[in-house]
Amino acid sequence: MSQHAPLVRLPLPTNGPLEPPADWKRLREQCPVATVELPSGDTGTLLTRYDHVKTLLSDPRFSRPTAEDAGARIAPEGAGGVSTNSDMSLPVPLKGDGHLRWRRLVTKYFTAKRMTALRPRMVDMTEALVDDMVRSGWPADLKAALGFPLPVYVICDLLGAPAEDRDRFSYWSDAFLNVDRYTKEETKAAYTEFVTYMSDLVVAKRAQPGDDVISMLIEESRAEDQGLSDPELVGTGMGLLVAGHETTANMIGKMIAVLLADRTRWEGLLANPSLVRTAVDEVLRSDANLGGFGARRYLTEDFEVGGAVLPGGTTVFCALSAANRDEHVFPDPDEMDLTRSPNPHLTFGAGAHSCLGQSLARTELQVALEVLLHKLPSLELAVPVAELQQIEGLTVGGLREVPVRW
Repeated sequence: MSQHAPLVRLPLPTNGPLEPPADWKRLREQCPVATVELPSGDTGTLLTRYDHVKTLLSDPRFSRPTAEDAGARIAPEGAGGVSTNSDMSLPVPLKGDGHLRWRRLVTKYFTAKRMTALRPRMVDMTEALVDDMVRSGWPADLKAALGFPLPVYVICDLLGAPAEDRDRFSYWSDAFLNVDRYTKEETKAAYTEFVTYMSDLVVAKRAQPGDDVISMLIEESRAEDQGLSDPELVGTGMGLLVAGHETTANMIGKMIAVLLADRTRWEGLLANPSLVRTAVDEVLRSDANLGGFGARRYLTEDFEVGGAVLPGGTTVFCALSAANRDEHVFPDPDEMDLTRSPNPHLTFGAGAHSCLGQSLARTELQVALEVLLHKLPSLELAVPVAELQQIEGLTVGGLREVPVRW
């Protein structure tokens, strides 16, 4: 079988809302460096093996496609969001020394130590949301009641943005991550609104700084010649808001659905709550719909992987979820082992472009699970697993609703 013949079309189909695509295993075994067709009709290269994905993501020469690159388009003509369309992009440096400087300035506000300090506040938020859900009675949509509002409240707290704007944040995030849910015109309008909103927030923080990340970055910019410009501050705020609430909101819902789908998992955590940390990482590793397109990299020069030489100009899609089920790295990869340790999954990427908010995401997921185990030990899905519906039309994977009862 030729490694470069068009084999599959992304996103790959699944056999159920919590099941992985059957093609992952076939591709890892038979064609780990595969040519794939995108909804736009363009083609790219898909990597599905752990070592191939980690090698490319860790290579500092390559980053996500930018407006200057002639990268493969994900979205069809007339559609697509910022994450799928090179015509629109966040005003932050994605390559070279500029990207390293940006990460150095921003990452310090998302360390594990800082997240530990924020944990009590997250617990209070989570308990209040769960109490509200209980008062409203069941069946309840766990995603709407907890999965969505918790990350919004946390990221708004960090950015100093008013949480009452959360519905607008959700719309802008969906437009940002859009494949074919909105037209290109709708996406551009949402992008313009989002930029305007965040620009106004930066101006407000300059006039009246607070105890938030944007204010601290502004203060650091005043103190250093290498601080962030206003456009970079705007792009940072937009990126953190999208990454800080949309993906985590989906992950909270998926985590609880997966743990409740097999009752022995939930009962095991009730019997031994100390497993919450390893359980969260195992859920992250085994996530079957992390995203239908994976992490993108644009090759600015030839790159050898798996015995194949990919030419410069290729857009590569790193299938993180497929790599996380590579049997050469993870024993019994299709089994969820809540005690798995070590667990070197690639859900947050690797190298210079790995997710800088991973400590935040882990903390939120751990807190959400701990509070639910404590407050609602009898929690269960209110519908059969087969009736759960996947989100469609976005680059981020998730469930539309997570109906629960207790």
